[in-house]
Parts: sequence; C-alpha cells; structure tokens
Amino acid sequence: MTLYVLGLCVAVLFLGGLSADLWRVIAVRSDLATMADGAAAAAADGLDEAALREGALVLDPERAALLAREHLDAQSDAGIIDDVAIDTGDGGVTVRLRSAVRFTLLGVFLDAGEFDVTASAVAEPRRRE
Repeated sequence: MTLYVLGLCVAVLFLGGLSADLWRVIAVRSDLATMADGAAAAAADGLDEAALREGALVLDPERAALLAREHLDAQSDAGIIDDVAIDTGDGGVTVRLRSAVRFTLLGVFLDAGEFDVTASAVAEPRRRE
C-alpha cells in the first residue's frame, strides 16, 4: 500500500508540474504574440518619406526595424525575449520573437530544461479609404 501511495504521489506531482509548466508556456506565448503584433504595427509606420511624397507606400527597412525595436524595448515584459528577427521584405514587415521557458516542477523529472516558444506577426502599410 505504501508503494502504491508513493507512486500515486509521484504521478500527481508529475501531472501538476506538467500543467503548471504548460500554463507558463501559454502565458509566455500570449505575451510574445502581443509584443510581436505591436512591434509589427509600429514597424508598418516606418514609411519612406521621399516615396510617400510621390504617393507610394514603401517601407524604409531601417526605419521600420528601428520602430519595431523601440516598441519592443518599451515593453515591460521585454526581458522574456531571447531572440528577435525583423524582416522587411515584400512590402510588409514580419516580426518573429523567441523565448525559452525553463521547466519548474518538470525539471525534477526531466533533464531537458526548457520549452522553446515562438510568435510572429506580419503588418503592411495601407492607405485609409
């Protein structure tokens, strides 16, 4: 009976650790998605002023990347971001964020120490109709 209860306790601890770590991953994924959306929208404002004066909506890649990074730096949760990729091709901007979420309770049972979480967002400048 003692071994049965001990095994049951270990199983419950494992399932509790799994659920706690998965909820942390979901929360980090949600935060990354929100930050990526905001950064992509901010980067879409980085228009080439000379082309805009001629009536064309063209992104200035350097300005768009700068606006995206400034937006990300202003976020209170910016510390969770491990990698940022900003691509300004095809008339729009794509922001990809990556974060590694370390195991908490699952770290007791598994040696692999983290989940990789990614989020991306795409935005492009548009004329107001």
